[in-house]
This record gives sequence, C-alpha cells and structure tokens, in this order.
Amino acid sequence: MKRFGLEFLRRGIMACGLGPIVLAVLYLILRECAGLETLTVSEVCIGILSLTALAFVAGGMNAIYQIEKLPLMVAISIHGAVLYVSYLATYLLNDWLDWDILPILVFSGIFVVGYLAIWAIIYSIIKRNTGKLNKLLQEKQQYL
Repeated sequence: MKRFGLEFLRRGIMACGLGPIVLAVLYLILRECAGLETLTVSEVCIGILSLTALAFVAGGMNAIYQIEKLPLMVAISIHGAVLYVSYLATYLLNDWLDWDILPILVFSGIFVVGYLAIWAIIYSIIKRNTGKLNKLLQEKQQYL
C-alpha cells in the first residue's frame, strides 16, 4: 500500500500542473460559446484549486493499475468511480452543472458512455498489439 501511495503522489504531482491550463482553455471556450466575460476572484480561485485537485486525483488514480493483486475489472471500477465523483464534485463546485437531478443524470450518462468508450478503444488497441506479438512469437518459434 505504501508503494501505491508513493506512486499516486508521484503521478498526481506530475499531472496537477495541467489543471490550471485546462481551466484557462475552459474559460476561453466559455467566453467564446457562452458569452462569459467576467469572473469574480472567488470563481477564479475555486476554479484553479478545484482543477488542480482534479488533475492530481485523475493523474494519481492511474497508479491503481500498478497493484498486481487487484483484478483488472476491480481496478477499472475503482478508477471510474473515483474519477466520476471527482469530476462531478468539480463541476458542481464551480457551478458548471446545476444542482438538480436531470443535469446530474445527463452528466452521469455522458461520463459513463465516455469512460466505456475510452476503455473500449484501449481494449481494442491492446488486443490488436497482443495479437501482433503472439503472431511474431509463433513465427520465431517456427524458425527455432
């Protein structure tokens, strides 16, 4: 567990610097698409702190895949749940999402579909690469 904690911290610290950059891009998008012109000091501070924390958690949570005793589906479930709670809390804290059941359900649906789509892409890439490696190994074994 100590190794996981250290790896979580290492990955989180590397990722947390991206939070303010993502926030700046988000604010630029909101300015162009939603006509956002001014922000209060509190909005900026909460945005910077929450996105830095979100990036730290999102980056750090990838360390869960380093726990060898943890089945992959359990690791994916824990990773997804922590990211879901982190993103939902960030959106609600920054008032990017209304505190109502319908917006939260829509957000949840989009998150689940996006998360599953990303994992489907990762799975297909890994499966394709594994197939290529197995084919190369079979060819090498035929020559031996």
